[in-house]
Amino acid sequence: MRLLPGYWRLHVLGAALAISMTIGFTIQLWGLSFQKSKTSVPRLLPLPPTPRAPLAEAEVGGEEGPSCRPFQHLLFLKTHKTGSSTIVNILHRFGDTRGLRFALPARYQFNYPNRFQARQVKGWHPRGQPFDILCHHMRFNLIEVQKVMHPDTFYFSIVRDPVALAESAFSYYRGVVPAFRRAGSLPEFLAAPQRFYRPAERGSHYARNLLWFDFGLDLPSGLGLGPIRDTLAGLARTFHLVLLTEHMDESLVLLRNALCWSLDEVVAFRHNLRSPDTVRPLAPVDAARLRAWNSLDWHLYAHFNHTFWDRVERFGRAHMAREVAALQERQAELGQRCLQGGGPLAPGHIADERIRPFQFGQVPILGYALQPGLAPADQELCRRMVTPELQYKDFLDAKQFPAPLQGVNGSQNRGVR
Repeated sequence: MRLLPGYWRLHVLGAALAISMTIGFTIQLWGLSFQKSKTSVPRLLPLPPTPRAPLAEAEVGGEEGPSCRPFQHLLFLKTHKTGSSTIVNILHRFGDTRGLRFALPARYQFNYPNRFQARQVKGWHPRGQPFDILCHHMRFNLIEVQKVMHPDTFYFSIVRDPVALAESAFSYYRGVVPAFRRAGSLPEFLAAPQRFYRPAERGSHYARNLLWFDFGLDLPSGLGLGPIRDTLAGLARTFHLVLLTEHMDESLVLLRNALCWSLDEVVAFRHNLRSPDTVRPLAPVDAARLRAWNSLDWHLYAHFNHTFWDRVERFGRAHMAREVAALQERQAELGQRCLQGGGPLAPGHIADERIRPFQFGQVPILGYALQPGLAPADQELCRRMVTPELQYKDFLDAKQFPAPLQGVNGSQNRGVR
């Protein structure tokens, strides 16, 4: 959902009014009134200055010059159900082709849902060299992240409208979240969420304010509007850029220019997609209930939606339109060159298990099959673009931590692509 800068406050007030009119929650969207929480919001320390300002000359219509050098030290907070797997594929490819060091978990997440700890990074040592890229699922913890990453690291993340995010989470995590299992449907859950939701249960964090949780913030029993604003201002000082799922192409343009990367380095096929026919539109009353139930996420999303469109305005609308068109043209070109059918396929149509996405939840996750007979250079490029997150992580792990020599012939296990 796009909140244009000139109408942002009006839109938010309108949403709050709609909620108060349609449901009887005592929580008001822009006027939370609770008792103080016993748990404190983690302190967000200011980052050291980056090599150049997050908005470089290239972003405001100027030409890229000597002052614009590509960032190679990157922290991406991978949030759940936001299209973040697409961004991870971009980072995997970028670091892989340049031999950069990834901060990798022992498995596929950093002991989630617990907060990130530096010791969870494979190969990390307090006196060792910092890593170049950290991009796998975690619950954010800045103090511990700073132990792992370079001082000039570029921090970014992605957020999504809580309505679409919560609908996706209900579909994807229904089998592992007790609150969702107890409800026969999402509308039934929303009609009386407190009847099903028990915050102390394992997996309950998926059922309410999932963005707030992933950003490492406490889920308090009470937090006033002033502390919420202070918390969001702290996040804005920490993260140099926050992308929007609903505007992925514009997000990739801003990311490319902020990082001083080439077009091909941000061109991507969408990963971890659901089939469109599995997405059920919600009634307006249920959408309002979702925003009220996930009110902290709504505050967070509205804040970064506002900063995103402010950034687009500074970038220039005409400039953005040209860059989005170039990105879409290149993506379509590579889709025709690389992909059977030119786009995503159901998992049953992907014979190669090395590029078939992991299936979880109650709906199929789409993936891609490569065109047969690709030239070697195209084969390498296309395979990198379609390799799902888990398989790519395994490849990077094997590359970064090669197995010891095995057998008398000295053969080495290099993993699979």
